Amino acid sequence: MTFRLAGSGWVVGATCAIVLTGACTSLLGSFEEEPAIAVTSTSGTGSATSSVAMGSGGTDQGGAGGMGSATSSVTTGSGGGGIPPILFAAPVNYGAGTKPWSVTAGDWNSDKKLDLAVVNGNSSNVSILLSNGNGTFQAKVDYGVGLNPVSVTAGDWSGDGKPDLAVANQFSGNVSILLGNGNGTFQAKVDYGAGAGPTSVTAGDWNADKKLDLAVANDGNGNVSILLGNGNGTFQAKVDYGTGSYPASVTAGDWNGDGKPDLAVANGVKDISVNVSILLGNGNGTFLPKVDYGAGAGPTSVTAGDWNGDGKPDLAVANQFSGSVSILLGNGNGTFQAKVDYATGKLSKSVMAGDWNGDEKADLAVANYASDNVSVLLGNGNGTFLPKVDYAAGVGSYAVTAGDWNGDGKADLAVANGNSSNVSILLNTSQ
Repeated sequence: MTFRLAGSGWVVGATCAIVLTGACTSLLGSFEEEPAIAVTSTSGTGSATSSVAMGSGGTDQGGAGGMGSATSSVTTGSGGGGIPPILFAAPVNYGAGTKPWSVTAGDWNSDKKLDLAVVNGNSSNVSILLSNGNGTFQAKVDYGVGLNPVSVTAGDWSGDGKPDLAVANQFSGNVSILLGNGNGTFQAKVDYGAGAGPTSVTAGDWNADKKLDLAVANDGNGNVSILLGNGNGTFQAKVDYGTGSYPASVTAGDWNGDGKPDLAVANGVKDISVNVSILLGNGNGTFLPKVDYGAGAGPTSVTAGDWNGDGKPDLAVANQFSGSVSILLGNGNGTFQAKVDYATGKLSKSVMAGDWNGDEKADLAVANYASDNVSVLLGNGNGTFLPKVDYAAGVGSYAVTAGDWNGDGKADLAVANGNSSNVSILLNTSQ
């Protein structure tokens, strides 16, 4: 049975009623023939909500279950910009370890199909899920890392053209380096010291020697550790730079347009800092002292993109305690404008940028831990965003990344679910 939504003349902030017509044996039972769903606007205020039950065929490959029914629940938030289209299919889950906290993508076995790496906090390992190229994934293979890994990034640390992994381990105060063999397998970890309570790791060439380096945010010290790469898979001892209190996430970009990579750090694992620290790079592996810009309550994730199409990098910050994402437009000189907030879900933990609807305007996806879903905010291309649309994921949706899992040229999503020990794949169904 298929439900189709049709309608026109949507009114911003109106209440929408869904009316079922057709030969129905019961409103809550089965239909004798396919009904039509007419969506009509009525006067009033509030958000519009639609819940669409799909047919059977959802496969949960993360546990003991087999075939079952897949339900896609989509909720549009209140606000301006009309009703965004439905872009993603119902989630299909694949098993990971216990308490998966972070996920990243790369081609681990050199078959030109994007694979996944998921770090599992309670399992103290990283799960490798090789892609079949059609939107499905093979069963996980695990590799040991440090204690309570919470963040993973990919890069070529050894310069052999094969992607490697770096994992931030919160309880062991270090970073695990797993060199890739290029066939989907990885060598045993080698650990390098970071600060107290590493929460996030990102890569970049901080000293312009064409060798990838690392930056690690440490919530126990209120700083970021810089580990310069030697180009052979090893790293130099860390050098620390101050951030705000309890830094939770770090990303890189060129905020002042000088061709030297800079850092942005979201501070807010605990509800003390409500800001983002900007550290401008000198291009020799060192950084200037931080400058802070306000965000929402409890910033936990930061990503960069050009939200208004002016060629200057902007920031998006997920705020767990205010259930929002803060947009900070960049001025191109290393400074940022005051934040503008957009509603997301409950306990937003991760934000990812991409073009979900193929209009060449940057959009956002936000993983919401207490809502068990992902909020998708489509960009208008002028620095503003449409109201969120929520897509169901697993229990405790904690981290989100993007990639083309089925080779159709559309950006799909992968969500690490901290409380259901799996990763949800949401394929992009946009036209």
